[in-house]
Amino acid sequence: MIVTAPVPDRRPSYLRGGEESLMEFRRRREIDAEARVERKRHDAAEQTSMLNPPGVRIRAWEQVHALRMPSNPQHPILELIANSTQISLAQVRQEQRARGGSVVQAPTNSDGSVPRF
Repeated sequence: MIVTAPVPDRRPSYLRGGEESLMEFRRRREIDAEARVERKRHDAAEQTSMLNPPGVRIRAWEQVHALRMPSNPQHPILELIANSTQISLAQVRQEQRARGGSVVQAPTNSDGSVPRF
């Protein structure tokens, strides 16, 4: 009787290399997911940190949500921004007014209408 030692992996080497690449790919995906979680945690901390002034907190909120704070002082999302950043609605509106000088106004005709180009 002939006894042969079992070979742990008898598949062609090109398949074994592919498996290693898949393992590396999975690990990279895990690392990327961990980095995204950490970035979300950091961004949330930036929005609520008492060390950051209201403008920095609002910019952090804008960055997280990929939105700009509306210029309308009565916009309903301002309350959400205030709650998310843990600042008062008055502070949010104050930041709106501070940004007001940098907002580009649409051109208007002498009668106040918007010209058509």
